[in-house]
Amino acid sequence: MEHSRRNSQSLLNGAMILTVAMVVVKVIGMLYKLPLANVIGMEGKGIFTAAFNLYAPVYGVAITGLPIAVARMVSERVALGKYRDVRAIHKVAARLFLLTGLAGLALLLLLAYPYARYFCTSRLDALPAIFAVAPSIFFCCAMSIYRGYYEGLRNMTPTAVSQVIEALCKLVLGLLLAWLVMYFGAEQYKKTGTVLGKPASSLDMAESMLYPWSAAAAIIGITVGTVLGFFYLLLRHRLRGDGITREMLINAGPAAPAKNLLREMIRLAIPMLLSSVILNVTNLIDTVNVQALLNSAVEKYPDVIERIYGAFFRAHNISPEKYADNIFGIYGTALDFRNLVPTIVTALGVSALPAISAAWALRKREAVQRTINTVLRISLMIALPAGFGMAVLSYEIPALFYEGQNVGSAAHVAPILWLFGVSTALMAVSAPITNMLQGIGRTDIPVKSLVVGVIIKIIANFILVGNPEINIKGAPIGSILCYVAIVAINLGMLLKVSRAQLNLGSVFLKPLFCAGLSAAAAWAVNGLTQRFDLVGLLLPELTPQRHSSLLLLLAVGLAVLAAVLVYVLSLLLTHAVTADDFEILPKGKKIAKALAKRGLLG
Repeated sequence: MEHSRRNSQSLLNGAMILTVAMVVVKVIGMLYKLPLANVIGMEGKGIFTAAFNLYAPVYGVAITGLPIAVARMVSERVALGKYRDVRAIHKVAARLFLLTGLAGLALLLLLAYPYARYFCTSRLDALPAIFAVAPSIFFCCAMSIYRGYYEGLRNMTPTAVSQVIEALCKLVLGLLLAWLVMYFGAEQYKKTGTVLGKPASSLDMAESMLYPWSAAAAIIGITVGTVLGFFYLLLRHRLRGDGITREMLINAGPAAPAKNLLREMIRLAIPMLLSSVILNVTNLIDTVNVQALLNSAVEKYPDVIERIYGAFFRAHNISPEKYADNIFGIYGTALDFRNLVPTIVTALGVSALPAISAAWALRKREAVQRTINTVLRISLMIALPAGFGMAVLSYEIPALFYEGQNVGSAAHVAPILWLFGVSTALMAVSAPITNMLQGIGRTDIPVKSLVVGVIIKIIANFILVGNPEINIKGAPIGSILCYVAIVAINLGMLLKVSRAQLNLGSVFLKPLFCAGLSAAAAWAVNGLTQRFDLVGLLLPELTPQRHSSLLLLLAVGLAVLAAVLVYVLSLLLTHAVTADDFEILPKGKKIAKALAKRGLLG
């Protein structure tokens, strides 16, 4: 029965389901975004990023806050046995979410032209992509009716499946449509010398004229994915329900008035909505600000920009008016890698919110403390090795995807990726800490910390990005400083309000030590593999380009394998994992029992 499955999803069970889904989604996302730069070029990637950066804040304003409020309200009512309230919350949320979806769609359409005209380096080139992604806001809000509801019921499966459906559609349809636009556009130029009815003096110019439409085609996959994800959740709810039985409803007593539930939902959502508005508007300002500073640097210090990026520009015949677009596209490429780990760790925060809300409602302070320590420990156990590995392989990882068709891209992505890598853990724990503050009712604290972080970020942009020698590398530094402030304030207040004690050894020191060992192993194996050139010894007849690609693939593969082995062994030898951690794995109890016999568990 649905009900028994729902009850069986503990904090780590639910987190595991969402984490697996997130990993699948991010792998699909890599298969989508990383080759996308090869399909639409760095200029097209810059246009794609600019359009998405308008979509993101409007999406955040429309959707953030309400699903979390619903999840918290549902989890508290379930803990108290108020199942009629649970059903009523779903009905109230449905009406409210559809309204916010329509408002978000209208807002994005209204902002599209002024944003593209006055704030994008590409000017109106971003308009087709913005219009293509706009309908997805409505369907994302419609999906949240069910996602927040099921998450509150401690059933993460519907959310996980809908996310995978979204990602698959984005991959298959988005990449295919983008490739078709570029292919047929190039064929049209070869036959007629024109593209979309306009003459082009060269193939490079023809491709540049196609980039706005190929970026829009790529983003259509996102929109169609949200449509299919919504219909999956709608059908699932109608066919399988929510696991609340008639007997549970009979014993639950009357439901609270809808207006009271609506008032509570809005009251809980407003601080989170305000936080989202601040964050997403800041991201939008950040995007506009960074692009404006890049334009200024290109215009005022062309000699410095030419010295840094000249080889890359000449290799792709990039005209001076497109310099800023391409530099911003390099930054967008680094963001694709940066977002991998924090997005996966977000699953822990989503799963923790209903767990900590229920414990807080029942005044189980020990359960609250246990949840805080578990979430932070598992988050860092995932984020630290992944981030350090990203840092030590900061050139090799993007080179695998870009060096073939985007000569020099990896060299410029690498320093940005290194900065993100060493700070990934900091960015990753931010969302779970925020979720736990929301779970104990202190939704105001993330808003206040965010304001502090935003001010730091904007100041850092002006100082660093405006410096032509630093230029785009200043953007990640500003982001790091922003997250330092946010995490320090939020974590301090979470521990103070909850009166929880943090076990620094198991939560931070052991994962940090083990992650450092794994990163050292990755660095050593990567360096040795490339130095001794095993590919050249075994396959000397390969062409230089093929040889280079295979050697890079082998070096990264062996480095990752070594890092994983060293990390797992070091976790066991330092007793950094506990028997409870294995409940998320198939046959986890048997594995834990075998390891416990050998004294390898904490």
